[in-house]
Amino acid sequence: MYLKTILAIIFIYYTKVIEQHELDNDESIFLRNECHFDKPLLDKLSSYQPVINYIMATVKSKLISEDFYEKYSTFLDIFGARPAGSKNLENAIDYMKRLTYHSGVKNVFTENVSVPHWQRIYESIKMIRPRVKDIAAIGLGLSVATPLYGLTADLIVVRSFEELDEVDNVQGKIVLFNTIFTTYIETVVYRVYSAIKAAQKGAIAVLIRSLTPFSLYTPHTGALTYKQNVKKIPAAAITTEDADLIQRLYNYGEKITINITMLNTLNKKTSRNTIIDLRGRSEPRKMVIVSGHIDSWDVGQGAIDNGGGMMISWFVPVILNYLNLRPRRTIRSILWTAEEEGLIGGAEYLRRHMNELDNINFVLESDAGTFKPLGLEIAGSKNAKCLIANILKLFSPISKIKLVNNTGSELSLFVNNGIPGASLLNRDNNYFLYHHTNADTLTAQNRQQVTDCAAFWAAISYVIADIPIPVPRH
Repeated sequence: MYLKTILAIIFIYYTKVIEQHELDNDESIFLRNECHFDKPLLDKLSSYQPVINYIMATVKSKLISEDFYEKYSTFLDIFGARPAGSKNLENAIDYMKRLTYHSGVKNVFTENVSVPHWQRIYESIKMIRPRVKDIAAIGLGLSVATPLYGLTADLIVVRSFEELDEVDNVQGKIVLFNTIFTTYIETVVYRVYSAIKAAQKGAIAVLIRSLTPFSLYTPHTGALTYKQNVKKIPAAAITTEDADLIQRLYNYGEKITINITMLNTLNKKTSRNTIIDLRGRSEPRKMVIVSGHIDSWDVGQGAIDNGGGMMISWFVPVILNYLNLRPRRTIRSILWTAEEEGLIGGAEYLRRHMNELDNINFVLESDAGTFKPLGLEIAGSKNAKCLIANILKLFSPISKIKLVNNTGSELSLFVNNGIPGASLLNRDNNYFLYHHTNADTLTAQNRQQVTDCAAFWAAISYVIADIPIPVPRH
């Protein structure tokens, strides 16, 4: 108990050190010094300061902020987890359509998307030797099932794909990838590809250490992938605590035997992307997309992944319409479906609207929590980054920029097609404590921080959609 407390204190201190380091290395300072715009354009950008203040002050006002947060919390409490293909997700989509209409924005519609509906039925993992112990585990999304009474086999432990390559006798065994979390981008490959790598060596099942920097005995799920002509084997995540225990036993030279029982189903269903348009006043065919996915994994409430990002993106056209603020270009809010299974909603939208890509000026997406807002993570040309950097000066202290060549979630699909875009940059140090777990609930969110994100998201969307020049692609 005391060790857990000490570790928690160390983790909190570590995150504060990281926060200060990031603030001291603000890329936007360098970028602004590198950007040279005509004074008339800079003066025009500066003229947005009053409307920015007006939007943000209105959203943060007691009446609006309480109403917004009530809508957010009510949505989570009514629907909870919203896995792709589930009736619950479709009910949630219908609810958001009605909520949009009753909030004053009438231009709301949906587009069908074919999605996988993977449903876990029963999961159990037990250590049989060297002692009997239940292992807290959760199947990885889209994993195949085991036989009805499970699989029992000896286990080997490796730290990496390279280490697995050095092991000779994997045939008929279970592999545990006990890979320590560094960053999500570096570590997620073990969730996505572990089943392929282990099966290629002859393993009959695979376990991974949950993708998290700190755990209170909580396993984390997430999608995996299989490869054609490679046997599909069951895959699950276990807690970091059990991964460490098994590693120690393995290091002692103990023979470890594991039973894995995973029963699930997989079929195709029809879901929908939800599209809400606030028509532009003078260039309605041109648009700025603001988005977040409405689906979640089947655990927790999907509060941080991605109820908050979905709700602040939904709120943009609603609050601007309420304030009678019509930007130059159309603001299109999209609530993506089936993001968790591989950006399926975003890919289908691009397929349907490929001939409209030239009309998309900029894409905003929130899918990394709604904690304290800091600024934007931007992908695009240098000129695009320069322009957004100058706009963000008006939002100080929410003016930090992280420069990237690409970014995550559905936004990456647009960036790969040459369209500039940005993700909400927020103080997400705790994000991967809750990510894809039963702990992803409203309790993980802070009312003030979610409201601050909504205020910033509405104001930055309005300015980008209204500035006199489009965000440059080249």
